[in-house]
Amino acid sequence: MMSDEENQTLPEPEAPANEIDALRAEAADMRDRMLRALADAENTRRRAEREKQEASTYAVTRFARDMLQIGDNFARALAACPPALREAADPAVEAVLDGIEATERQLLAALERHGVKPIDTADGRFDPNLHQAIAEVAGEGKPAGSIVDVVQAGYKIGDRLLRPAMVTVARRGDPAAPPAPGNGVDTKV
Repeated sequence: MMSDEENQTLPEPEAPANEIDALRAEAADMRDRMLRALADAENTRRRAEREKQEASTYAVTRFARDMLQIGDNFARALAACPPALREAADPAVEAVLDGIEATERQLLAALERHGVKPIDTADGRFDPNLHQAIAEVAGEGKPAGSIVDVVQAGYKIGDRLLRPAMVTVARRGDPAAPPAPGNGVDTKV
């Protein structure tokens, strides 16, 4: 049999306050580490998703450049036959030219389906980020520094420049051209 002394349970000693504080600090540190690990995992997932999307968008870049050269050859072939000569051409020659035009349209449509789009030069403003000036020519009434002629079309793929448009620009100081606004020339009389 047990004695009364043995039957009585001894109270557990209280944990020191320092130990509780240390455990709380450790728990807070572990929670902070866990939140950082979750944030890192989410950032890694987002980065991988973005890189996958970019890889998908820009994977055809080299291939697209090669295809643009083929498209340029189609355009040169069509430009070699002016409209007056084409109207007088034999029906067989006309059929060949029609085939070249159709093939060029299909090529450009296929490139566009894969995110390759021509650079718009309709506004006539030269942008060194999109255009490559190959010559300065008489302005033909255009402001100095503006695009006079597009020698070779430029293209973008997604948000990136695939190939700059090769252009001629109006010569500065051309007497036939009005001064471009904001170029430092006083236009007041």
